[in-house]
Amino acid sequence: MVGLMIGRLTTPDPVALQQVEVLQDGVAVWFNREPQLHGEHIDGAVALLFNAQGQAQHGELKLNGKDVRWRVQRSDKGLLLNLLAARPLHGQWRGATQDGRWRLEVSLREE
Repeated sequence: MVGLMIGRLTTPDPVALQQVEVLQDGVAVWFNREPQLHGEHIDGAVALLFNAQGQAQHGELKLNGKDVRWRVQRSDKGLLLNLLAARPLHGQWRGATQDGRWRLEVSLREE
């Protein structure tokens, strides 16, 4: 019993998505700590796979006055963030610890 309690204390909480924030040219994705990340550009869309837990959600943002849709969905490998528009997009992402959490900023531009 004591071993289980010690194990629980030393095991970190799972990585969890806390918030998606819409920015002027992209999104900021907030986690309780840094997740493993794999990102790709697929057929003009930006796709990011996070080894994390969280709720599915979606929304829109404007890029140069045009609509961009974003969606977070669960997959068997974690959470998948897709950013999609009627024209091809290119994204750059960078993450850093901020205010005791981890923030990934995805900046978009039209190709």
